[in-house]
Amino acid sequence: MSVKIYHNPRCSKSRQTLQLLEEQGVQVEVIEYLKTPPTVDELDNILTLLDMQPRELMRKKEAEYKETGMDNPDLDRSALIAGMVNTPKLIERPIVLANGKAAIGRPPENVLAIL
Repeated sequence: MSVKIYHNPRCSKSRQTLQLLEEQGVQVEVIEYLKTPPTVDELDNILTLLDMQPRELMRKKEAEYKETGMDNPDLDRSALIAGMVNTPKLIERPIVLANGKAAIGRPPENVLAIL
């Protein structure tokens, strides 16, 4: 089974989710998404797997949300996805991909459902 986590080591929920996966004996590919953000296609696929719209996956309380204009209600899906790829700090974390499914580790136990 291939498992990926879009991880931010400075985030406690992200660290807890990674630890939970490792405790389950899962081999995890760790992607530090702030250093290596997903591509537009990868993020579009993640949103589809999560059954979410881009704004639902955005961290709206980050200063960059307004600073980059992502708070503009007229932006369409492709513009919002491009904004998250260009400013990955706006992407909610952690995201785990496994078995053709995706889950957000908030709380960390959410990811167990897709293993």
